[in-house]
Amino acid sequence: MNRIESQHAQLIRAGFMDTDKAQRLLADPNLSDVDQSWLIKHAGDSADPDLALLAYLRLLESARIHGKAAMDALYVTCEEETACRRLFAILGMSSALGDYLIAHPANVHILQDYKIGSYPLETTLVSEQEAAVAAVHGVVNNNGDAVSTLSCDDAIAAVRAHYWYRMIQLAAVDLTEPHAGETMPQVARCVSDVIGGVFQAGLAVARAHISRAQDVGFTVIAMGKTGAREVNYISDVDVIYVARAIDPELDDASMLNIATQIANFLQKLVSMPASEPALWEIDPNLRPEGKDGPLVRTLDSHIAYYKRWAQDWEFQALLKARPIAGDCELGANYICALQPMVWQASERPNFVEDSRAMRRRVEDLVPKKDADNELKLGRGGLRDVEFTVQLLQLVHGRLDENLRVRPTLDGLRALSEGGYVSRNSAQELSQSYKFLRALEHRIQLYRFRRSHLVPNSEQELRRIARALQGYDLATAEDLKHYFHKVQRRVRELHLEIYYRPLLPEVAKLSTEDISLNSQAAQARLAAIGYRDPVGALNHIRALTSGISRTVMIQRQLLPVMIGWFAEGAEPDQGLRSFRIISEQMGSTSWYMRTLRDSALCAERLARLLASSRYITQALPSLPESITWLDGESQLVARSFSELERELESLLSRREGSQEIALAGRYLRRKELLRIAMAQVLGLADGSTTQRAISYAADIAIEAALRAARAKTSDELGEVPIHFAVIAMGRFGGQELSYASDADVIFIHEALPGVEQETADVFANSLARNLIALLNFTAQEPVLPVDADLRPEGKNGPLSRSISSCRAYYDRWVDTWEKQALLRARYCVGSHELAQKFFAMIDPLRYPEDGLDAAQLREIRMLKARMERERMPRGVDPTRQVKLGRGGLSDVEWCAQLLQLNHAHQFPQLRSTDTISVLKEAASQQLLDHDDARKLICAWELASQLRDLNVLGTGRTQGAKIDVVPHESTELGIIAALLGYPLDKRHDVAEDYLRAARQARKVCERVFYGED
Repeated sequence: MNRIESQHAQLIRAGFMDTDKAQRLLADPNLSDVDQSWLIKHAGDSADPDLALLAYLRLLESARIHGKAAMDALYVTCEEETACRRLFAILGMSSALGDYLIAHPANVHILQDYKIGSYPLETTLVSEQEAAVAAVHGVVNNNGDAVSTLSCDDAIAAVRAHYWYRMIQLAAVDLTEPHAGETMPQVARCVSDVIGGVFQAGLAVARAHISRAQDVGFTVIAMGKTGAREVNYISDVDVIYVARAIDPELDDASMLNIATQIANFLQKLVSMPASEPALWEIDPNLRPEGKDGPLVRTLDSHIAYYKRWAQDWEFQALLKARPIAGDCELGANYICALQPMVWQASERPNFVEDSRAMRRRVEDLVPKKDADNELKLGRGGLRDVEFTVQLLQLVHGRLDENLRVRPTLDGLRALSEGGYVSRNSAQELSQSYKFLRALEHRIQLYRFRRSHLVPNSEQELRRIARALQGYDLATAEDLKHYFHKVQRRVRELHLEIYYRPLLPEVAKLSTEDISLNSQAAQARLAAIGYRDPVGALNHIRALTSGISRTVMIQRQLLPVMIGWFAEGAEPDQGLRSFRIISEQMGSTSWYMRTLRDSALCAERLARLLASSRYITQALPSLPESITWLDGESQLVARSFSELERELESLLSRREGSQEIALAGRYLRRKELLRIAMAQVLGLADGSTTQRAISYAADIAIEAALRAARAKTSDELGEVPIHFAVIAMGRFGGQELSYASDADVIFIHEALPGVEQETADVFANSLARNLIALLNFTAQEPVLPVDADLRPEGKNGPLSRSISSCRAYYDRWVDTWEKQALLRARYCVGSHELAQKFFAMIDPLRYPEDGLDAAQLREIRMLKARMERERMPRGVDPTRQVKLGRGGLSDVEWCAQLLQLNHAHQFPQLRSTDTISVLKEAASQQLLDHDDARKLICAWELASQLRDLNVLGTGRTQGAKIDVVPHESTELGIIAALLGYPLDKRHDVAEDYLRAARQARKVCERVFYGED
């Protein structure tokens, strides 16, 4: 009993599932002289100990029946440790190969080291061809042609026996190597070479048994995985047959008849019933015209077909074509003639789209019930990897000959080295592909049948998991979890790379366009809009010279980006700026990777650089902003509260008043670039842009106020006041442009118990420090602050107390000051103090009785004087968008006049932004709807022109930013940003002049009271 219990425990530890059956087998008399601990250990080391034990017992019985030679072979094999491990690996994994050994027990000797050699997985096509031909006991004549001395049936049996001999050896080594995935490529190469050997031996037999076969040059072109030396243990072997007449007196018809007999004989040799098991199916349906075409063609016939009739997928199939047996010269000529067509195929119309459509059709062929377990055709399966690699090879391989390789893993490695796929993605795809292929091999080994479905049986899954050495998979659940994890990741990478948006664009380019260095390059650049094609070509050469990974990726990007630059207003500027940024950012891994892999980044960057000098100047100091282009979310204008949260985060790592202020100025710079990008890309309208620019100023002032409080407290002690900043003018209306100053008023209130004089001193020092912190020279742009709209203007104190403001407004306020207060808005500081201020000024800016005649005359005279005196000298007033006729000032003063006269009665008019006032005035029938439309149209267009003048030219100062340009280049830049077609870009000036004339007429009627 104790012995039985001990054996039961031993069996469990060894991995046996049916221990009762195992004990019954171990009690078999045939095993009486076998060390059972030895047997349990070796069976337990296999994938399926139960299967291995039963198979070993059957093998032993068969060897005894076959006699001494078989027993000696089994004994010697089991004595050699490596050979013994190989034997049990076969017996415990493959019932098909185990059955073959059981039927031929003397053949176990092939697993011994002296039979396999020191490097069992290093084969060559030639060595396997020689071994297979030798297996049919052929006699080789002076021409190298083998003539079999065996009968046809015996020769077929000999070839098949040799094939199974080699498959058992390969599988035995494969199953005992330390890592199944890493061994898989070597196994696939060996199996492919063995198949080549079978074809070569088959041709030798065919020449011996088919009349005049010696007079026909016949070559077998391997396609698909066989062509790429990556075939499975058991798979259909895709082939194409090519023939020629060696005897000049043999006409083509007779020659093709003989060649067809040879092809049919090969089919018989590998798959027809015989004394030895069949090998695999030959599939010749990738030949021209498929099943409807002749089985064998001449080389000229192949060339004619591919030149005239071949479809895109046929060229993709030819990517892996390789002569595998027969007439070497004919095979080489076939490859030489057709390979150039392969690498020109991607220039065909819709090549990329057709390839993608074909991949989707293949996916649709998978039955829904099998979708999750399909490891070849399904989502996240082998085809996802293979199609991804092949498409990139075909698109980029036109010029890059390093990509012209057949095996999938070699192609993936070349794509990674060339920068077409990131190193991480290539590594992940490579490892996933090896696992999936190794899994496919293990599935097929059991019965040696074609299958691409991961089984559902727990017993089968456990066997496969244990046979996938190196993956630490012990159970069926482990295998299923790992397989689905690999599936998901492969699918993600496939979609990311295979559907990369640049691929169709690159495929559309001609070879001359993509080469970038032909003699016609300058002419092509000039033809698509580059003003300095020589300079452009120099930039291109600088960007594409060298061997760095950055340069490799730029060679992919530039052919397409050159066209995108040409769609902008300044292609030369775009290309030059791209070079500057790339030279600065080239060593940063994410930069080029983002441009290559993103669906939007490269195209949007090209558009920005060729359209906006403002963005071009700002990008190098904020290179991470390029990542914002990959979608919409990062280009959405942010609210003040969002900016405030980011400011808090920045301030947690900063000390000192200047550092605090610079944090706010940095955020402002960042937001100006963000909204500029959005505006140029058409993702933000005018009001959104103005509001975002105003929020950016708010946050800069908020940070400056915090910094100024700290600095002033260090200078004068603790803060004895409440303090607020009131936004005025266009800042108050949240209508800032990129070049606007920030008009403000500073107000304060002493804390209880603090003398007013002390509070005034502190407040004015605080205001001066705030302005200084916004304007000191640093790496962050300044924010000019204008406090001249305060009571008494430049002659008054910088900050006034609430009581001082009240006293001033009660006694001295002018009509223009009431008008200015219409734009007053809380900016930062004490919100409660600001509310007191607004409560105080509301009766002034929204007077109960409106304006009297004197006030109306005063405001009209002031407006007229501004038009005369403040207009820059030498500027055409019709083209000045701020102070000119029908410009911003005309529209704003109309709106403000309506507010002064009617806002007390109609609270809806109490808004600080111009457009809201005009719309509400029309709604309340205070302004004709058509007049409102004309005013709004002119104001919005003038605001746009002002913004785009800055964005296009990069100017942020000077009188020119408020003028519609006369110069054609600058006018063209603005028109392009407005979306005008190339042939209508000069219309932008006329369109503005028309809108301004209409607005001026309304202004004369509404503001000046003229008919």
